[in-house]
Amino acid sequence: MPVYGLEDAGFVGRGEAGAFIAEGNTSPGGKLPMNTNGGGMSYTHTGMYGMFAIQEAVRQVRGEAAAQVEGVERSVVLGNGGMFMAGATLVLGNSPR
Repeated sequence: MPVYGLEDAGFVGRGEAGAFIAEGNTSPGGKLPMNTNGGGMSYTHTGMYGMFAIQEAVRQVRGEAAAQVEGVERSVVLGNGGMFMAGATLVLGNSPR
């Protein structure tokens, strides 16, 4: 899913996500850290993982995450369900603007 999300949201071009991830850009300390709570396979997966992704995004923008990324101003949550029949994007920020 991270590959599709990176490409579909326009963070990288089509076919570029694999190399972007392999170069460490989505790892802690990378340009675009992803799944900072460990993701569905490492953190938890109750069948409705999206709520945990939202929870992690909120913690990141509040500066309260267990694996806090420095200087977070925005966090993006991409979710899908129903065998890719539904999708949603949530953008959270901590700017007073």
